[in-house]
Formats: sequence, C-alpha cells, structure tokens
Amino acid sequence: MMAVAERFEDLMAAARATNWRGRSGRYYALEALPVGQFSLEENSLYLLARGADPLWVGTEADVVGDAARRAAFRTALRVANSAFRIAAPPGEVERMTMAWDLEGAEPVAGLTLT
Repeated sequence: MMAVAERFEDLMAAARATNWRGRSGRYYALEALPVGQFSLEENSLYLLARGADPLWVGTEADVVGDAARRAAFRTALRVANSAFRIAAPPGEVERMTMAWDLEGAEPVAGLTLT
C-alpha cells in the first residue's frame, strides 16, 4: 500500500506532508491542503480536522453517493481548520480500512527524516 508512510521514500515523496499515526499505529504522510480552497478529486482520501481531532474521513464518492456521509462532510467543513489528502488504496476494503484507521488518527510531532 503506497499511501501508507511505512518507508523512508514514502515520507520523502510527500513534500508538504503532515505525519499522522492511525489508530492501528501505522504512520501516514498526509498532504496538507488549504481548508477553504480544496476540492475533492477521485482516487484520493481526505481528512478534515479541527486541531488534532479528525472530523471527517472519506472520498469524493462518499460525498456524492451517501447522504449521511455528505451531511457529515458539510458539518465537518464548517468547523475544520485543516484539510489533508492521501492517495486512496485501489481496493474498497483497503480504502475503508484506511478511512477507519484515520478516523482515530492523531498528528505526530517530532518525527524527523534524518
């Protein structure tokens, strides 16, 4: 799974990365986006947060195809002060697993690449 920052190369590739640790203990290099200007794109997983608290994790398809997820997205967008993107895994189960992991994630401070 290339989206998970388990290797040094994955971390280096994310120039504007913010590191988060999922509830499973996995590390993710998430690309920071301007919260007021980002747009949902296919094949990406998004995390909206307020400080260190994830408010919503999902994809463009979640917003389009599920009314409950769309409502949760709108609510999160109103109060979020940060937005992040990561490439979504190709499989549905893997995508759902990554979303679950990120819903309980926390930012990691002090992680260095040297």
